[in-house]
Amino acid sequence: MVKLRLKRCGRKQQAVYRIVAIDVRSRREGRDLQKVGFYDPIKNQTCLNVPAIIYFLEKGAQPTRTVYDILRKAEFFKDKERTLS
Repeated sequence: MVKLRLKRCGRKQQAVYRIVAIDVRSRREGRDLQKVGFYDPIKNQTCLNVPAIIYFLEKGAQPTRTVYDILRKAEFFKDKERTLS
């Protein structure tokens, strides 16, 4: 099973995260299938690769709770509903 999960990057006390598609059995810093976004909680910036995220969600990938909240704040699901309708 594939999940959309956060992968920690950056320095001590200045964490930034990549949003990646990764196998469930892999550890947090393990090999990812594809990088699909970026999240900086300090500057509150988000960068998403929308076609890649849609692809993985259609294939059955499950976002973690944190990634789901990030996507919801970026209004990803509203855009997805608009494109599918």
